Amino acid sequence: MNLLSSASVFSFFTLISRILGYLRDILIAIFLGASIFADAFFVAFRLPNTFRRLFAEGTFNAAFIPSYTSAKIEDKKNGKKFADDVLSSLLLILILLVTLVEIFTPYLIYIIAPGFLEDQIKFNLAVELTRITFPFLLFVSLSSFFAGILNSNNKFAAAAAAPIILNVILIISLALSFIYTLNYAKQLSYGVTIAGIIQLLFLTYVTTKFYKPSLNFNLRLSNKVKFFFRKLLPSIMSSGVTQINILVGTIIASFQPGAVSYLYYADRVYQINLAIAGIAVGTVSLPVLSKAFKTKNVKKISNIQNKSFELSLLFSIPASFGLILASHEIVNALFGYGSFSADDVEMTAAALKFFGYGVPAFALIKILSNFFFARDNTKTPFYISVFVVLLNILISVSFFNKIGFIIIPIATSISTWVGVLIYIYLLNSKKILLLKNQLIINFIKILISTIIMSSILLFSLDRFANYLSFSYNFKAVYLISIVSFVGMFYLLSCYLLGILKLKNYKTN
Repeated sequence: MNLLSSASVFSFFTLISRILGYLRDILIAIFLGASIFADAFFVAFRLPNTFRRLFAEGTFNAAFIPSYTSAKIEDKKNGKKFADDVLSSLLLILILLVTLVEIFTPYLIYIIAPGFLEDQIKFNLAVELTRITFPFLLFVSLSSFFAGILNSNNKFAAAAAAPIILNVILIISLALSFIYTLNYAKQLSYGVTIAGIIQLLFLTYVTTKFYKPSLNFNLRLSNKVKFFFRKLLPSIMSSGVTQINILVGTIIASFQPGAVSYLYYADRVYQINLAIAGIAVGTVSLPVLSKAFKTKNVKKISNIQNKSFELSLLFSIPASFGLILASHEIVNALFGYGSFSADDVEMTAAALKFFGYGVPAFALIKILSNFFFARDNTKTPFYISVFVVLLNILISVSFFNKIGFIIIPIATSISTWVGVLIYIYLLNSKKILLLKNQLIINFIKILISTIIMSSILLFSLDRFANYLSFSYNFKAVYLISIVSFVGMFYLLSCYLLGILKLKNYKTN
């Protein structure tokens, strides 16, 4: 297996999904802007979507793949029985959870958006929309189970392509709302749940080549299944620490009008790189890393760790520089239309800039947690994540009244970097981190390429400033052209320096 090629396949479909996601968010920005309808929908969408990211973007895999791999190594029948038991138990738990949330939705909205109580119309709207969107959690979580089966068999394309369905359905929902003069926020909410159903059907069909599910509702679980569920909750917290921090940020931001929307739009921009630098690399490396630990192949473990680390830095460092240097131009070009005002651009760009400082940390924390997950250790990442979230809350709450919602991306970046340092210290002290000197040399080469790229980016932004202004209608075309050019230059520079060659990322 080759980490770069597998990550590229995963990244390609993820990139298509995120591009469609941007189109969706541009349309939302045009029709809803940062209004109370936008705030209410984003809160309603935030909770099931956070669970989607938690389950689909590594958390479920972190608990499931090592256990499933171990069961399959023993015997294929054991692997099938383990998967059936997990699926049956998961279905029961999710049905119970969704039912409880549907009943107690007002209390949930009070918890995740307490600031909405100051506006009863916004609060009631958020309750209504959450009841429509929350069943999405059931379908997307089950979809993640089937994606885990595919990933265990080193098949990453279908799982990466599944989120495309969500974005296509939401774009269709907006189009139909415009044509038939329907309520945009409500139709988007229905679209979320419909997309979840279609995703589940798609992944169930694709997975039948490797696994045909059989539901077995037995209340007496095997020891392996009990062990899996004991790992699942800590892995939700640890692997999804960035998403949990964002959810915490949404809660705090609800006290400032428009802030929920600003954070949502900023989050959408930097997430595309996180999907490649953290999620894609972490997803494709975990199955081979788990097998290497099971077979005690130290040389292979070291190789996978180094290449995972290097690939994550290769994609996240230039993205971090780009977001910091061009945050205003990016937000302006992507969302600066219709109801999205120049002030909205300024506020969202400020949030994006500070998220940019944390992008390498957001990616690395997913890679580093894998080094524990592959050893069936979810407790240590759990404790680290609890500390990171508490630190984030402490910083956010302490300074929110002084500087407003902008403290949320600052606190998220700072707390995640602290988490990365703790991971490195603990992994090194336990002699689990088997990094080589070559990684430092390649890191320096990545920095050199990034600095050159950043110089070209700054020159291009200055040269085409008039075409990137808020009033120019085709500013997105110029931004995409500039980003494509500097991105290609960066990749060419990395190739010439010898760090972007396919043969370098073989796991064997």
